[in-house]
Amino acid sequence: MTDRQTTSRDPGGGAETSRCVIREIPAGRLRCRIGNGLLRARGIAYAEAERWQMPRPRAPREIVAARPAPACPQLPIPRLEAALPDAFAGLRVDENCLELSITAPDDGDHLPVMVWLHGGSYESGAADMRVFDSTALVAEQRVVVVAVGYRLGLFGWLSGEGRPANLGAFDVIAALRWIAENVSAFGGDPGNVTLFGQSSGGDLAARLMVAPDAAGLFHRVIIQSAPLALSLGAGRMRAAMRASASGLSPDLPVAELLARQQQVQRAARRFGLAGQMPFGPEFGAAPFPDEASLDEAQARVAPQIPVMIGHTRDEAALFLPPSGRLLGRLADPARRLAVSALTARLYGGPARRFARRHLAAGGSATRFVIDWDGGAFGRAHLSELPLLFPAPEWLGTPLLPTQMTLDGLTRAGAPLRRLWAGFARDGRVGQAVPGLISLPETG
Repeated sequence: MTDRQTTSRDPGGGAETSRCVIREIPAGRLRCRIGNGLLRARGIAYAEAERWQMPRPRAPREIVAARPAPACPQLPIPRLEAALPDAFAGLRVDENCLELSITAPDDGDHLPVMVWLHGGSYESGAADMRVFDSTALVAEQRVVVVAVGYRLGLFGWLSGEGRPANLGAFDVIAALRWIAENVSAFGGDPGNVTLFGQSSGGDLAARLMVAPDAAGLFHRVIIQSAPLALSLGAGRMRAAMRASASGLSPDLPVAELLARQQQVQRAARRFGLAGQMPFGPEFGAAPFPDEASLDEAQARVAPQIPVMIGHTRDEAALFLPPSGRLLGRLADPARRLAVSALTARLYGGPARRFARRHLAAGGSATRFVIDWDGGAFGRAHLSELPLLFPAPEWLGTPLLPTQMTLDGLTRAGAPLRRLWAGFARDGRVGQAVPGLISLPETG
């Protein structure tokens, strides 16, 4: 690895703000920036693929890692827009979204690597949304954070008529291979990689544990707010979705493909809760085992992959309509009961069963519950993300107290970032923090 540097100064001729680094890595000759003690390499294409084709490695080349990774084309999700009105500000949208971004200490060596998988029901979200700023996590904890973009919706998660299943999963596996080959050039340890993901990103992290193609590419997993049961028993729903997607052409314009995706989503909505996350892993198709073999597959890998798994206390508060002007607060007793029941059904129960299976098979599993009572939405889905990724874009949203400042948010989340990074560092779980996170017994 070699570096060549050029400097960049602010427009007024003041002190140096950052410098360009030219770094030789196995993937090619890479240009990125270093400033304030951190290296940032953004929008690195880790593979390439045509529509509905498997990802392929890219030949070594000149890489300018200077702009955010794009978002996969997607439809709006009203509940996301309600929580984060400007979630995609500054991001381009591109079907060629197989890109990752790296934030690392500029002087690191053999540091823990944390690979972030964003959520969004396998149909929304992006790796480089500004609300996923990992600056505090990296600077405080001296870890390397890699955020991975992958194909969503009809671009990556519905087989049929020449479309392979699980393309989005194969994208992430391709990214993990790229990380294994290149992350040491950024100070990361390829032998110490932790997957962490939220919502569908957490679900995907859990599924990749039992994917033979991903074996050895990561070593620990943090599963946040994953609705693990929603993708099970989905055969009839997937058949209805494929029927609705019949006749799709690989050269269909993106806008028309998204219009068809709306039609496919409507077909899935008839199947109740499962239809709330209709896209996602298809079991029994590569790289995943069939559904009947999932427990056995988990038992095989459990001794090798320590796990943290959990959810926010009132996860479902984001999804159930609020009462009057109370937004996400649980002042209405009937709503409080409904939120508790749905949280237990979608998140708490599946997480507890997953942890128990892991322990029974000889693995290490720790459950957690996020107790932080942030903004108007309370301890709802998404509420832990501002603590892990403090950024100005969270301020003023219903996920934070009205008067919260960025400094205050950064301080509030420090214990959670320390706990996550500590687990990534050596597999040890820290202590519960009253009012922030509890660690209930798994048994």
